[in-house]
Amino acid sequence: MELDHGMDFEDYFPYMISSLGAEGFIGELCNGFSLLMDANKGLITFESLKMNCCLLGLEVRDDDELLCMLMEGDLDGDGALNQMEFCILMFRISPCLMDDGDSPNKFLPQSVDPMLM
Repeated sequence: MELDHGMDFEDYFPYMISSLGAEGFIGELCNGFSLLMDANKGLITFESLKMNCCLLGLEVRDDDELLCMLMEGDLDGDGALNQMEFCILMFRISPCLMDDGDSPNKFLPQSVDPMLM
């Protein structure tokens, strides 16, 4: 379920990792999660994603696009993203981090199952 709207995607994650280090980069991903999550549930839900994307000025074309984002990252099938699912999704959508030549596993905490990548 890849979204393709004919837009070019510039992957800044490798630059961020080289600038911030692995721990700093994971910290920034966690900050991004916090911006999008429902504060009461501690999860990114459809409603929180829709509301916070609007508040942050992120362009989302329709509800289906948001649902696709959630479904792509929802590993446990609860319809929402926890922090670990969000971080894994961010790694999976980064073309540079997912290149065969550079394993993204070296940046993830050891508690993450490599099969999820």
